[in-house]
Amino acid sequence: MTMSLPPYMSENDKVILFDGVCKLCNFWSGFIIKHDTQNIFKLASVQSPEGQSILAYFNYPTDRFDTMLYIEGSKAYQQSDAFLNVVSQLGLPWKLFSVFKCLPAFIRNWGYDRIALNRYFLFGKYDHCILPSAEHQSRFLTGN
Repeated sequence: MTMSLPPYMSENDKVILFDGVCKLCNFWSGFIIKHDTQNIFKLASVQSPEGQSILAYFNYPTDRFDTMLYIEGSKAYQQSDAFLNVVSQLGLPWKLFSVFKCLPAFIRNWGYDRIALNRYFLFGKYDHCILPSAEHQSRFLTGN
């Protein structure tokens, strides 16, 4: 039996969906590009056609974005699970954050939500999605 994959994704893709107008989220995508030296992850903004299709595939809202999503295969992780699954695959010292997996999810997600739900107020937002530079274009999921 073959597993159904989200649109635009291949079997081994690991994709991080982020809010493309959020300044904190754009910082996060830049952080991933810099520290994911093994090119493990692909990125997609939730506003992109690819991001919108993946959100719809998992029945997430396509008009408001309250959490980062991390997709591996046919499974989507959100909130602190998404963050911790990503950093656990980065090199040291970043993978040390995975020690927080020992905390109950409701505690981790409460902390995550305090930042996520106030991110525009705390960090600001852009008027439009920031496009990746030509140098980093290959790090982004595309419909090609």
